[in-house]
Amino acid sequence: MKSHEDFKAELLEDPEVRREYDQLAPEFEFIQTLVSARSQAGLSQAEVARRMGTTQSVVVRLEGGRTAPTWKTLTRYAEATGRRIRLQLEERQ
Repeated sequence: MKSHEDFKAELLEDPEVRREYDQLAPEFEFIQTLVSARSQAGLSQAEVARRMGTTQSVVVRLEGGRTAPTWKTLTRYAEATGRRIRLQLEERQ
């Protein structure tokens, strides 16, 4: 049986798959930022949800990238993890 990394590497050999994957990179990076903030705060998803005044399923969807969160939701998540949001636009390279 192939490992996850081997399977991923094989899929990414396809130029079309690679292009789609690369387009999603900023989203994956943002999701990792959310999970890291929660982890560094030493909080569970349930604890973040309680602090946000919402349910754990909302946090699960947010961290899983299965929802397009509002600015308000992101602000509440940031505050729940002891963070603040800063938006920055960068030139393409």
